[in-house]
Amino acid sequence: MAQCVQSVQEFIQDSFVPMVAVLCSEDAEKITRKNNLNFSELLRPFCRLTSEGHMRDPNNQVQVVKNLRISVNNVVTRPSVPTSGVHSPAQRRLLSEVVSASQPAEGGVANFITAGDYDLNISDRSVKASVPWYSDWRDTLTELSTSKHYTATTPWFEAYRESFLQSMPASDHEFLNHYLACLLVVSSSEAVPVEQFLKLSQEQHKIQHNGEYTNPKWFIPNTLKYYVLLHDMSQGDEQRADSVYEDMKQRYGSQGCYLLKINSRTAAAGTDEQIPDPWSQYLNKSSLQTQTPVVVNNTAVENNIGGAPEMDGAPEMDGHDSAENGDLDNTHPLQLETAIDMPGSLDSLRSVAAETKTTTVYTGVAAGTSHGACLTLNDHNRLRLFIQEFTFRGLLPHIEKNIRQLNDQLVSRKGLSRSLFSVTKKLFGGGKVPEKSIAELKNTSGLLYHPEAPELQIRKMADLCFLVQHYELAYSCYHMAKKDFLSDQAMLYAAGALEMAAVSAFLQGGAPRPYPAHYMDTAIQTYRDVCKNKVLAERCALFSAEVLKSQAKYSDAATLLIKMTSEDSDLCSALLLEQAAHCFINMRNPMVRKFAFHMILAGHRFSKAGQKRHALRCYCQAMQVYKGKGWSLAEDHINFTIGRQSFTLRQPENAVLAFRHILTNDSQQTATQQGAFLREYLYVYRNVPGVCEVALPQLPLPCINSSATRVYFGHERRLAEGEKQAATHVSLDQEFDQDLAAVWQDLEEQVVAAANRGVVPSTFYPTQCCLNSQTDNLHFPLAVVEEPIIVEVVFRNPLKVPLVLSDLSLLWKFTLKDFSRPQPQDIMVGDAVTITNEKEAIAPRARLKLLPRQTGQLTILGLVYNLASTSSTGDSTINTTAGTSVRGRQDLEIQGPRLNQSKEEKTSVSHGPDRRLDPTITPPMPLLEVFFLQFPTALLCGEIRKAYVEFCNVSHVPLCGLRVASTHPDFFTFGSSSLATPLTPLSPTSFENCSAYKTLATPPGATPGSVTAVTLVSAADFGSGGGGVFGTGGKRVAEMPLGEGTLTPGESTQLPLWLRGPDQEGVHEINFLFYYEGAEKGGKISHRVLRHTVFICASRSLSVRATACRSNTLPEEEGRNGSMLVFVDVENINTSEAGVREFHIAQVSSSSKQWRLHKCINPAENKDCKLTTRERGKLCFRATRCKPHEATSKSLEKYTFADLSLGNEQIISSTTPCADFFFRRCQPSESWRPLIAVETQGRHSRSQGAGPGGGAEDITGVVRKCNEVDLDIIVLWKAFVVEDNKQVILEGQLHVALQTIGKEACSLRQKEEAQEMVLLKFKPELPPPMTRPSMEQLSHLIKTNLHYPESHSHSFVQKSLCMVPVILTLSNCSLAQVDAIIDLRHKTTSPESLEVHGSFTWLGQTQYKLQLRAQEVMRLPLRAGFLHAGVYNLGTPRVFAKLADQGAMCETSQQTATPALIIINST
Repeated sequence: MAQCVQSVQEFIQDSFVPMVAVLCSEDAEKITRKNNLNFSELLRPFCRLTSEGHMRDPNNQVQVVKNLRISVNNVVTRPSVPTSGVHSPAQRRLLSEVVSASQPAEGGVANFITAGDYDLNISDRSVKASVPWYSDWRDTLTELSTSKHYTATTPWFEAYRESFLQSMPASDHEFLNHYLACLLVVSSSEAVPVEQFLKLSQEQHKIQHNGEYTNPKWFIPNTLKYYVLLHDMSQGDEQRADSVYEDMKQRYGSQGCYLLKINSRTAAAGTDEQIPDPWSQYLNKSSLQTQTPVVVNNTAVENNIGGAPEMDGAPEMDGHDSAENGDLDNTHPLQLETAIDMPGSLDSLRSVAAETKTTTVYTGVAAGTSHGACLTLNDHNRLRLFIQEFTFRGLLPHIEKNIRQLNDQLVSRKGLSRSLFSVTKKLFGGGKVPEKSIAELKNTSGLLYHPEAPELQIRKMADLCFLVQHYELAYSCYHMAKKDFLSDQAMLYAAGALEMAAVSAFLQGGAPRPYPAHYMDTAIQTYRDVCKNKVLAERCALFSAEVLKSQAKYSDAATLLIKMTSEDSDLCSALLLEQAAHCFINMRNPMVRKFAFHMILAGHRFSKAGQKRHALRCYCQAMQVYKGKGWSLAEDHINFTIGRQSFTLRQPENAVLAFRHILTNDSQQTATQQGAFLREYLYVYRNVPGVCEVALPQLPLPCINSSATRVYFGHERRLAEGEKQAATHVSLDQEFDQDLAAVWQDLEEQVVAAANRGVVPSTFYPTQCCLNSQTDNLHFPLAVVEEPIIVEVVFRNPLKVPLVLSDLSLLWKFTLKDFSRPQPQDIMVGDAVTITNEKEAIAPRARLKLLPRQTGQLTILGLVYNLASTSSTGDSTINTTAGTSVRGRQDLEIQGPRLNQSKEEKTSVSHGPDRRLDPTITPPMPLLEVFFLQFPTALLCGEIRKAYVEFCNVSHVPLCGLRVASTHPDFFTFGSSSLATPLTPLSPTSFENCSAYKTLATPPGATPGSVTAVTLVSAADFGSGGGGVFGTGGKRVAEMPLGEGTLTPGESTQLPLWLRGPDQEGVHEINFLFYYEGAEKGGKISHRVLRHTVFICASRSLSVRATACRSNTLPEEEGRNGSMLVFVDVENINTSEAGVREFHIAQVSSSSKQWRLHKCINPAENKDCKLTTRERGKLCFRATRCKPHEATSKSLEKYTFADLSLGNEQIISSTTPCADFFFRRCQPSESWRPLIAVETQGRHSRSQGAGPGGGAEDITGVVRKCNEVDLDIIVLWKAFVVEDNKQVILEGQLHVALQTIGKEACSLRQKEEAQEMVLLKFKPELPPPMTRPSMEQLSHLIKTNLHYPESHSHSFVQKSLCMVPVILTLSNCSLAQVDAIIDLRHKTTSPESLEVHGSFTWLGQTQYKLQLRAQEVMRLPLRAGFLHAGVYNLGTPRVFAKLADQGAMCETSQQTATPALIIINST
């Protein structure tokens, strides 16, 4: 139980005190009324004695009486009323008012109970400290006490207990509250005071002995009469008063009368003198008990939560008085109330505003009345002295005398020994008589004894001894009386004796006997079950619980208190349950959950009793245990009740917060219950006074995922208009891809570098049109004035019922900069948004717009909207205006990324800023829109298609600096701006069957397969090569060929666009980034970009393979230029998926700086080379080096285009689009040709040969250079396709780059093989060895050729030796000096070789050592000797070559030429 102000002993002593009656004359009453008090009220603050009293017991032993208090009351007579075992309605009303008036003091010191892991706050602040929204209660309340148990007080329980004991009617079975004496008070101003004393004495005698009045009850027939002469010091004659008092002492004795002088304070006394007012605390307690009701209205249903809110200080009544307690009385306290046909639900809450409750008006002491105004401190001392004199000289001797008389009477009647005290010791020292159980006793509670019956005399003596604190003698008498009553089966009397015997045993000093708890249990059971007297049973339980608590028997006390709860009195049950809850947390092992559970039960009973404030306090204290422990249903019930009680008590703010907590958690309630919670929350929210007046409060629903908020800057893109396909750009419908964002950023960096002379500015920051949680939000985003800002907010509905949102708008703050015109306008989107919580549904989203009108700094703070619930039928399409809806806000608070750079950031949790909701509004910028016409979605590999692009400037600012970058620069071309416009269709409608190439008719008489045109072209003309934007580092950026370089506001232009199908089949994602700038420089936004993504499906077309071989012939007309054979193998690998019937090889062109195709060796006769499905064709070309006049120093960087037409038309390959796609090919020869070749070429151009110090790298480069071929083959084809029963001709081109002699090249890129897993190596690897030329590379240093007659006739008869002259031609293929050794000796052992040249030998010198300069051709004359006629192979000379001055290099045999056969004829 909660700790009380008094100890248990003090509480019991003050519960049973000697009762003294007061009869005053009219004049005496007038004297006391000057102080706004009657005589009994005047004495009340001084009724506790400050000194000890003494008396003697029947054994003549001195008994000390300590801290004695007497009760002085006016005599109130009322007719005889049969007593009942329950409180009357007036008494219940009185107790309810007492409890209502006693509330926790606001601002008091917080009290804690440390119970296990809980620090429970049991005080007035528990309302604040326990509710879920007050999370920091531990920090704000007073620190915990250092004591082990710092229990709290419950003053309302003490007030109830005191009022309950004082309001108990006097009973015949006990005499503790019967009057022992009567004070007769007469004023000294009476004419004959003695006569007035006589009248009062007669009146007292009449009241006591006349049977007309049963109340008040008197202890003994011979009541002590004490005569008091009251003298008014301010008016009366003091001498006369003294003379009258002397006469009284003669008549009544000096111990039977007293002269009391009061009102010593005169009107002339200073008003500044402060006299204490000790009467207030007593009068405030008694005013509620003595007031007379004038208007009483009991029609209010006290337990109806929907009833009118209680006014502060208004009396609250016990719901037991009303027969209409409502449905809530029959519900369990832990049952959640539903809103379906229940008076305590939403309908009852709505009745709060309309219902009024008639309050009870009482006539009592005015709150502002002062008391004792005519009394001085001396008068206070006189009153205190009067009480002491009366008690010590009148009352105690009277009690002592009666105890002796009763003892003598009992001894004489019983025939026992002289001292009852000694007799009882003997009687109770032996064996005990077995007592009958309650069940065996008959119901004789109505048995009445005669007033002079010996049993009642024993009880009287016991009560007298108890009142003067002689507990040992009292216990003996109670024990004896108990036996007599039980033997007579007078159960009411027996229960009273048992009750007081147990109390007396507890109060005995010294070495007390154990507390007989079973006496109390028997008494309580007898009162309640046999006598049907609930009031006496409750009194007995209160005493027993206090005694058990003082002995630390909290479990027994809690059990007793819970057992005493019943449906008869909700108020009593609530108080007892609350005390039982306190017992649970004061145990050695605190039972915190039982405390919380019984506090819930107590709060429920308080609510039924109409004690709303106490009910709210109980629920809040219980919440301290339940919150945060996962007991969601219990938390919901408590918060729901807190919300209702707070609303009833006119605390709508707390009610809103309590309901909000129910809705914000992931509730486990049913959908019906959640709907009821939501409707009640909305109704309470609407009734919060002052809502929306200052600022919109926060709404708990729906939950907003702030981190998922996305912000889009700019207009939403227009959809396709007819055949126009708009650029995709960025939209909120696209999912964010981190890898793709990196690709776009790389493209933007490239185009920015190209626009700034190859350097990316330090202030560059990539453009981000859509911000989300994965983008870089550390910088303030830039928005453009007059361009909308779209904010996408993601909601989550935690409930199982739909929510209806309407009138959504953004809440923002704007700081104007550079202008003083109005702020931006807020544009709201959508009328109502219905949010569902289906598992399969995507999270609901809302998109809202802001249109800035001026430049400045914008901050988006949150969201404002109307929240409504659907109807109970679950229809989410309700009219929100007709239902209950509230308007509120939710803030968008986005937490930035966690910082993890420095040591401090790693050891702490700190987050960086996220500024996606803080855009900076910048001045107007140009806005570009791009549309594509006739843009295909499917192409053949290498197919050329012409489309058109339209650029529109939809802003009010000029646009310039238009550029485009792409991840696939080989996919498209806008043509060359430096060349003439090609002869291709200019209108999109003239596309059908028209070639995308520039074509000419084949000249008449031209031989098929011969070169028709040779053109020199610079790569810079097509945006490539050295210094161009498509050169090294900028090959993906192209500048748009606009007419004047500027697009004015509202202007649009259309440009042709050539597309080429990717070389690899499949679906290709191709990204375009259009870059443009404003005419005015220096703004916050330097440029803008527009993104476009297309997907192209590429199908198979042709596969081209080419091989280059050296020609063994050295025609004299070609001189040093040399020649080469090129074999081209073309295969149709199309699977007819696109309806392709056949391919025609229309033309083969070459592009190179050093080589060009010369002629086709095996052209088809008078027709194109046709290939149907899976057919393969072979073409052989002779390639020659460029002529010296073509390869001038100025034209070193120019490419020679040679066209070999195989049909009737010639395609100019050196113009757009053929040359464009050649220079934009995926793997140009320059990009992956080893740079060492260029370096070696430059070095040998300065000096012939490598010196002795030349390294292995130089040698390798020289050797590799002689084998390289810089020749690109362009195969142009036409395909005949049937579409919609109509034949369409498609065109395309394929590229093959020949790099090395003898190595095959393919138009299709070979798939890279997966790399094998490499083991990790922790030791540093040794540097790679010096690279050396391979044997194959060394074998190509020198090219050999034999010149001889095919046949020779010789007469072997005339001359046996035939000599034939042979010339060996040696050609140095490298750019370095080469040493060569020619060995003419036969070393072969092959039998076949012996057959061929067995009779053949070389004549003359058999070995030659020669030195060839770079690219030198040397002829060596030889002679072959034959002995017989026949066919001989002259290809036996072996040639060894090495680079000059490289002795360490081993000589490698050169490749032998094809067999050189000669026929020797004999004549």
